[in-house]
Amino acid sequence: MDTLLAIEGLSKRYGAIKAVDGIDFSVGRGEMLGFLGPNGAGKSTTMRMIAGYLPPDRGKVSVCGFDVLRQPLEVKRRLGYLPEGAPTYGEMTPSAIMSFVADVRRFSGADKRRRMGAMIERLHLETVLHQPIETLSKGFKRRVGLALALLHEPDVLILDEPTDGLDPNQKHEVRTLLAELATDRVIIISTHILEEVEALCSRAIIIAKGRIVADARPSELLARSTYHNAVGLRLSAAQAALAQAALAQLDGVARIEEQQEQDSAELIAFPKPGTEILDSVRTAVRQGGIAVDEIYVDRGRLDEVFRELTAA
Repeated sequence: MDTLLAIEGLSKRYGAIKAVDGIDFSVGRGEMLGFLGPNGAGKSTTMRMIAGYLPPDRGKVSVCGFDVLRQPLEVKRRLGYLPEGAPTYGEMTPSAIMSFVADVRRFSGADKRRRMGAMIERLHLETVLHQPIETLSKGFKRRVGLALALLHEPDVLILDEPTDGLDPNQKHEVRTLLAELATDRVIIISTHILEEVEALCSRAIIIAKGRIVADARPSELLARSTYHNAVGLRLSAAQAALAQAALAQLDGVARIEEQQEQDSAELIAFPKPGTEILDSVRTAVRQGGIAVDEIYVDRGRLDEVFRELTAA
């Protein structure tokens, strides 16, 4: 795999506080990496150091083989960065700020028009192109920031909460765009939206107290959840007691969790280690004449794994 981002021993202190404590990882072309952690874990500090906005106390960051501290201009040609809050010049319009950034990056003529046009179309900025940025909604401000980060078609894209403030339709559009972009570059997404990592990312890193506590595919993290391969039943509350009694008789079931809401109920049967219980649950339900609205297998719950890894 073509490594586009390499981080070695990255550390940063703020007085007595270790914000980032010796982080090491690399990311290859085509990977979309979810960067997760609780508030204060060091996510934003790490990304600012990767982007060159903040010098590390120790360690090294390389983007496409160029050192962030020693070759900053080469890095900036290859890296796009959308910080949290997407700061821009509020009195400028989206059209003006894109033109300004294009000029700074020395794009001109047909190339400049092509790049701006592509961003306007991809991020649906047509209706606000000539409106002051300070008057835009949070979602539109986020899209303008994303357009500026993508304008130079970077090999490495660092995004801090890229869908913050977007409505469900806009989130879907941005996620679709990122999935398309990720085929030939590196994208790192720092987010607190765990479903975003499941939906988009090929890999996830979780940090806590400035250190990496997990580096795995989302499916591997889900497999660590106690809900992984549990079988759920959605049914009427009237049928819940009968269903629970039937499930309790199965050898492969370790325990049963029940949740009720007025006239409906959900039962979750947890398998014993190394046991598959879907077929036996279906058989028990059928033989017991129990009316069930839905039977499903739980893939696992990333929020549970996240809490377990970051609680200490």
